[in-house]
Amino acid sequence: MTDQPAGNQPGQPEIPQDAMNRLREMRGTEGHRKLFTSDLSISEFLLVKEAGFEPVGLVVGSSIYHIGMQIANFGQNQEMQVLSQAMYQARELAMSRMEEEADVLGADGIVGVRLDINRYEWGQGLAEFMAVGTAVRSQQGSMRTPQGKPFTSDLSGQDFWTLLQAGYAPLALVMGVCVYHVAHQGLGQWMRKMGQNQEMPNFTQALYDARELAMERMQTEAEQVQAEGIVGAQIKENNHGWGSHVIEFFAVGTAVKPTKEDHRIAPPQLVLSLDQ
Repeated sequence: MTDQPAGNQPGQPEIPQDAMNRLREMRGTEGHRKLFTSDLSISEFLLVKEAGFEPVGLVVGSSIYHIGMQIANFGQNQEMQVLSQAMYQARELAMSRMEEEADVLGADGIVGVRLDINRYEWGQGLAEFMAVGTAVRSQQGSMRTPQGKPFTSDLSGQDFWTLLQAGYAPLALVMGVCVYHVAHQGLGQWMRKMGQNQEMPNFTQALYDARELAMERMQTEAEQVQAEGIVGAQIKENNHGWGSHVIEFFAVGTAVKPTKEDHRIAPPQLVLSLDQ
């Protein structure tokens, strides 16, 4: 797999009517005042306000996705491209629907984004991919991306405030996916290495290659939105019941751009916790 597929496709489910009603009520209508919801902590909420942004509502995107099957060569390291595509596509669908809800609210961006995977007993290979975050609106002009979409970020409220103070702005939550099959050892290989301290080159190379593919794809997404860099990058390893030798590497981070040339970092302050 060289390119990750786009998320939007014809025939996608629209925002449910109950969700539209909830979003409209939060925007405020005749006879109803505005009311926001947020999963930000109190400290995060206040810092987002201090940074010049108004929380406008909790936004959610969901996709129930069937993960297909792929057979791997028992003794070969290889990417499971069918599974990689599925894991990326499902997350992208959830993200795009979350962004649609933010659009309804007239938001400039979404902070504190979480990407969760839940499994149900409705059938083998079914999983719900869910994206959740707090939509925010800038009080000092639009902060949307050059593509006219709300920015997305998994940064905490504290990190979001610090980033803005230092002269940077979030662009998009970027991600890369690689599902990889790690070859099994033959009986002869296992017997020769039993009881010895030594590296397992086959396993090392497989995991190294898989991580690099996920990282490379995350960086490609950042380049596509013309970011200067990625902050808060994480590489997560998951096994979703595919077997002991199949593992997913998921790279995710927030792509950022500079908003000014002079990046002044506030001096650190000593804070003493009173918690026991």
